[in-house]
Amino acid sequence: MSKHVFKRAGFLAAAIGAAGLLSAGVASAHVTANVYGPQPQKGGYGSIFFRVPNEEKDAGTVKVEVTLKPEYALSSVRTKPIPGWKAEVVKSKLPSPVTSASGTQITEAVTKVSWTAEPGTKIAAGSSEFQEFQISAGQFPTTVDALEFPATQTYENGKVVNWDQPTPASGEEPEHPAPTVKLAEKSGDGHGGGHGSDAKAAEESHASDNTARWLGGAGLVVGALGLGVGAGATLRARRATATKSGNTEGTE
Repeated sequence: MSKHVFKRAGFLAAAIGAAGLLSAGVASAHVTANVYGPQPQKGGYGSIFFRVPNEEKDAGTVKVEVTLKPEYALSSVRTKPIPGWKAEVVKSKLPSPVTSASGTQITEAVTKVSWTAEPGTKIAAGSSEFQEFQISAGQFPTTVDALEFPATQTYENGKVVNWDQPTPASGEEPEHPAPTVKLAEKSGDGHGGGHGSDAKAAEESHASDNTARWLGGAGLVVGALGLGVGAGATLRARRATATKSGNTEGTE
């Protein structure tokens, strides 16, 4: 095999490895709402993860607040404990009752969820860290295709950034888009709503989250192996070239 083939193989493997590392490690530059696993259904329950990166170079994030629109009438919202962060769930009386997917009249619903850092805790300054804040919520409305969660991010220097701009129909992302989760159509398997599906959805979401994190780790390993293979191929090509050159000089 020629040295050119070795070089091409080395460069290709290195490029694949680098791409794997980058895709596994890059986080979104703004606050997003994510779902691991199947999309939550209209009229059902599910877990949502708010991913919060830090964009300030000289200040860390110390508070995150998410608004749940009253028209969604989310009467059941739970937070997952995070060491160093205090969660608060705020319920408010609705302007008028809302009928849920199961036919229940909702008069009071969760309208805000916030996480405040305790002393010594924050999302560090710079762009190298992010934190995920998880909620389990429902029943989701059946009258909308997506849920918008306007959010505010507060830094330790007092700066507050609002992530509340809706994405227009054109799909062009605004400067500070509101975290959004799409809802799937209700299926006919009976898992679209009901308190029993709350626990099931949370369990499935947790399992899917673990799988996603495992796959992310596997991507890092594959990327590292790709870089190793690329470096090895390049080194072998250089040795082959040096050996060939030495043999040629000896025959002259």
